[in-house]
Amino acid sequence: MLAKVKQAGPALKNSITAYGIVIIGYAVVMIVMGAGGLNATIQGQLVPICSYVVMAISLNLTVGIMGDLSLGHAGFMSVGAFSGAIACMSLEGIVQGDVPRLAISMLVGSLCAGLAGVLVGVPVLRLRGDYLAIVTLAFGEIIKNIITCLYVGIDGRGLHFGFLTSINAMGMDDDARVIIEGPMGIRGIPKLSTFTMGFALILITLFIIQNLADSRAGRAIMALRDNRIAAESIGIPVTKYKLMAFVVSAALAGAAGTLYVMNFSTIVASKFNFSTSILILVFVVLGGLRNLWGSIVAAALLTILPELLRQFNDYRMLVYAIVLILVMLATNNSTVRSWFSRLRAKIGTGAGAAG
Repeated sequence: MLAKVKQAGPALKNSITAYGIVIIGYAVVMIVMGAGGLNATIQGQLVPICSYVVMAISLNLTVGIMGDLSLGHAGFMSVGAFSGAIACMSLEGIVQGDVPRLAISMLVGSLCAGLAGVLVGVPVLRLRGDYLAIVTLAFGEIIKNIITCLYVGIDGRGLHFGFLTSINAMGMDDDARVIIEGPMGIRGIPKLSTFTMGFALILITLFIIQNLADSRAGRAIMALRDNRIAAESIGIPVTKYKLMAFVVSAALAGAAGTLYVMNFSTIVASKFNFSTSILILVFVVLGGLRNLWGSIVAAALLTILPELLRQFNDYRMLVYAIVLILVMLATNNSTVRSWFSRLRAKIGTGAGAAG
C-alpha cells in the first residue's frame, strides 16, 4: 500500500498528508483532553482553530489554486456568522437537538455567503491583480458596516429587519426577541459549536477543495491561473470557472463563520475586519500556496501561538511577529527548502522499502 502511495502523484500524496494531519491532530487532542491535559484557555481555542483552518483552506482555493488575491475573506465569514446565528436563534424550539440545529445554521450561513460571493464575484472577477485586491478589501469593509447598522428581531409573526433604526420602531410584539442590535451585535448566542463539529467541517472542506482541484473544472481554473490568454484561446470560459472557485471559497468561509460565532455568547461585526482577512492570508502564505496541509498547520499553530506566549505579557506580540518573520525567511530560503525536500525523499524511500 505504501509503495502505491509512493508511486502516486503529488496531489494524492498531499491529499493523504492533509487528511492524516487532521485525523491525527483530532485524535491527539481528544486523548489529551480526556486525560485532563488541556486547560480551559486552550480548550476554548479549539473551535476558533477549526474555523481558521477552514478559512485558510478556502482562501487557498482563491489565492493559491485560482491565483487571485482576495483581501475580503473575513466579509464572507461575517455573512455566514450573522446569517447562521439568525437561523440558529430562529430555529430554537423548532429543531430539536444541538447538532441538527448547528448543521442547519451552518448550511444557511454557507448559502448566504455563497450568494454574497456571486453578487461580488460577477463584477469583481473581471478585474486583475491589485485592482481585485482593493475591491475585495472594500467589500469586506462594506459588509462590516452594513451589519453594524442592521437590526433584526423575531416574534410570533416571524423575522423583522431594520436598517439605521431602533428595535422599538420595527413594530414587533411585546414578546419579541432581539437577535441583532446594530453596533451591539448579537447577544445571547447559544454555544452549540464543538471541536468534533469543527473537525467534521475541516474534513468536508478538504474533500470539496481537493476534489474540485483534481476535477476538470479545477484543471481549467489552474490553466487560467498559469496562462489566461492561452486558456482563453482554447475555449475555457474565464468568468464561469473563476466564479465557481470564488463562490465555493465564499460558501466554505460562511460555514466557518457560523461555526466560529456559535462558540461565543456575544459577537460584533467589527470582529470581522480587515485585520482578520490579513490574518487568514498570513496563514495561507506561511503554509504555502496550493499547499492545503501547510495551511492547516499554519492556521493551527499561529492561532494557538499568542495564547502560548501570554506569559510574556507585553512582549508576546513582539515574539509572535518575530516568529512570523523567521518562518517567512525559512520558507523562502532555497537551502531550507532543499533540506525539507531531501527529508521527504528519505521518508518516502523508507516507507516504500517498508511496504
